[in-house]
Amino acid sequence: MDFDVIVVGGSFAGLSAAMQLARARRRVLLIDADKPRNRFAEASHGFLGQDGVSPAAIRQTALMQLRRYPAFSEITGVARAAERSTGGFRVTLDDGRIFGARRLILAVGVEDILPEVDGLASLWGRYVLHCPYCHGYEIGGGPIGLLASSVLAQHQAMLLPDWGETTVFVEPGVEFSADDLQAIEGRGAKLEHSKLVRLVAEGGALKAAELADGRSVPVKALFVQTRVRPASPLAEMLGAAMEEGPQGPYIRTDEWGAASIDGLFAAGDAASPMHNGTLASAAGVRAGVNAHRSLVME
Repeated sequence: MDFDVIVVGGSFAGLSAAMQLARARRRVLLIDADKPRNRFAEASHGFLGQDGVSPAAIRQTALMQLRRYPAFSEITGVARAAERSTGGFRVTLDDGRIFGARRLILAVGVEDILPEVDGLASLWGRYVLHCPYCHGYEIGGGPIGLLASSVLAQHQAMLLPDWGETTVFVEPGVEFSADDLQAIEGRGAKLEHSKLVRLVAEGGALKAAELADGRSVPVKALFVQTRVRPASPLAEMLGAAMEEGPQGPYIRTDEWGAASIDGLFAAGDAASPMHNGTLASAAGVRAGVNAHRSLVME
């Protein structure tokens, strides 16, 4: 085999996994397409020691540190296919190169499927957001919105009033229970049942949400429930078991990142129903350590 471990995905989870393996003096190859989910965000928040630093800068610092380890190698490219082979796995890149490793860690992240609202996509990651813990403080109070695409929005509707005056834009067909409505209104959030049809920006910043009945509601930021899917089909190619989360499918693992296939590990957003930079990094550490332990015990 060319390497002890191949890590596919070079954001917080993949870099954290690679660090554990490089420090264990194991030959590790990082394959990264350089299209992380967080590339739309100007800064990472709530990440201990990195609050306010751009995700790109965090990744570059991590790569600089990893390059100090002789056992670490990296390739920028897309891993198009993966298969089991004698003694491990083979990963094929989009340029046709093939690399083998005894273990494989998938830290491929997820792709967001955004709600179809005019003007929403261009504001994604700056004024259209998914996590109040990641971005809520920077809104600085004032009017904020929540696009309720399902009854699961009740959770965020309860949280968001701590960050600003909240309007919940309820999508057609979404019906909250009487208890949920009472709880949401008890938190001071206002519900709008006219469909949100357009976001209005001025100078690149979100200013208002236009409704189907012609009214306009001022908002400084809009939180949405995206649907997600793993950013790479490698887990499915290998036949790894999946779980269905509230936002979409994710790779099933145990608490140490082991997938349903021997020698395969997964970490980060693609292997969790909860998406957060700190959690992704921690999951990468666990997967890297567990991959190393499996090599030792082999």
